[in-house]
Amino acid sequence: MEYTKLGSTDITISKLCVGCMSFGKAGTMHDWTLDEDASEQVIRHALDLGINFFDTANGYSEGTSEEYLGRALKRNVPRDKVVIASKVYFNPGRLSREAIMREIDGSLRRLGTDYLDLYIIHRFDYDTPIEETMEALHDLVRAGKVRALGASAMYGYQFYNMQLAARDHGWTPFSAMENHYNLLYREDERELIPICRQMGVTLMPYSPLAAGHLTRPTWEADTLRARTDRVAMGKYDRMEQQDIRIVQRVDELARQKGCKMSQIAIAWQWAKGVASPIIGATKTRYLDDAAGALDVHLTAEEVAYLEECYVPHPIVGAINANPPEGVVLLDEKK
Repeated sequence: MEYTKLGSTDITISKLCVGCMSFGKAGTMHDWTLDEDASEQVIRHALDLGINFFDTANGYSEGTSEEYLGRALKRNVPRDKVVIASKVYFNPGRLSREAIMREIDGSLRRLGTDYLDLYIIHRFDYDTPIEETMEALHDLVRAGKVRALGASAMYGYQFYNMQLAARDHGWTPFSAMENHYNLLYREDERELIPICRQMGVTLMPYSPLAAGHLTRPTWEADTLRARTDRVAMGKYDRMEQQDIRIVQRVDELARQKGCKMSQIAIAWQWAKGVASPIIGATKTRYLDDAAGALDVHLTAEEVAYLEECYVPHPIVGAINANPPEGVVLLDEKK
């Protein structure tokens, strides 16, 4: 495994992050999530590979993702050897001070830890003043409950304004951005990613394999997740006709290099300056494949070839308004 720093902090993260939306009680959010024993097998294998970075959220599978992760880590590794990230937003009160103070304590309790290494706001909150959110987050850092802050999918101007609020008031800025980014979705290259680079913010994208579409030459797959993940369908199916050409180029390049398609897709992330793409693995071999991507290197010409067919996409990730109370699954195909 290879490692890098999170933003300008002293936190060392592996160049792969385990996405813990795959863990949790099935049916509470998705039908395909792993039970506690299966989750621990994947987590233990990640640790064996040298992966030290785990990303979960308070809203994943009604909190059972945090519970499974916390118990598995406690049984298998010293706390100071791992970097734990969780998120806040899909909860009553969104990013209000009251909600943040309540939700951090809930996450810490479920994870069985005294602190989070990284606390991420899951979306932009249209109802709470930016200053209220940023001051509350800063107070968590001051209190020792959180080491560093991050943000997730939002518009570039929103992230920039939040960073300015932190700078102007002497509060803790964001060190990481967890955005939607892969070969099939590159809209953040216009604004958000350049802002992150300008501000020294680490990129840790979710869905680097586009819900599996960058791992196989066909669009459809006969797996439980492919059949039931209506969020993935909502995110990707409407652009199938355009994006299958990119998938075919990934397949072609993987054949040429004698590697997996997923390894091409992950190697592309690193070639684009991503620090730690988030891999949502439901099988240990998927982590083996991801780690093997460290041996795959793309030339500038190969990167350009992979990107050549891309066309503008509808925005998926950033939202234009807060969803109704209780909604956790965005972009779901009805």
